Amino acid sequence: MANQPFLSDVQAIRKRAREHIEQGAVTAGYQADRATVLKLLNDALATEIVCTLRYRRHYFMAKGIHSKGIADEFLQHSNEEQSHADQLAERIVQLGGEPNFSPEGLLARSHAEYVEGASLVDMIKEDLVAERVAIDSYREIVAYLGEKDPTSRRLLESILEVEEEHADDMADLLDGLPNELKR
Repeated sequence: MANQPFLSDVQAIRKRAREHIEQGAVTAGYQADRATVLKLLNDALATEIVCTLRYRRHYFMAKGIHSKGIADEFLQHSNEEQSHADQLAERIVQLGGEPNFSPEGLLARSHAEYVEGASLVDMIKEDLVAERVAIDSYREIVAYLGEKDPTSRRLLESILEVEEEHADDMADLLDGLPNELKR
């Protein structure tokens, strides 16, 4: 295989690049169903927006002797979820779609729920549940995309990695709280 020639015809690639130029990054080699991918990415965008808002609320609502470090973690996660939303919106536009930031129907599009939580423990638990939902949802999307859209797949894999870290962080916070708070 060391001396195997390049299989593509560069002239043909150049010719195809000039065709349908208005489609930007979406070339003839794009193999996924673009409408389906755009819906999946917009649903993931809604999930990230809901998670951003929930973490942000938890940051402001965290109270009590153990709240400072936990609130800081909520804020960090909120900022990371916002970054994920921005990356997803950018990819949606790259694929010729429109990112759906409309508050109308946001919860219906989101995989995660927006549960406020009445106590610090409730907030941590709700954030952990939401992370677990995102992890399973994104794994399914990654599997669906496979090699049909490697760029979107890699984006979701990178987001998935951070969501797993978030879940681990929330589990650690929950485990680190005194037992009397966990009741």
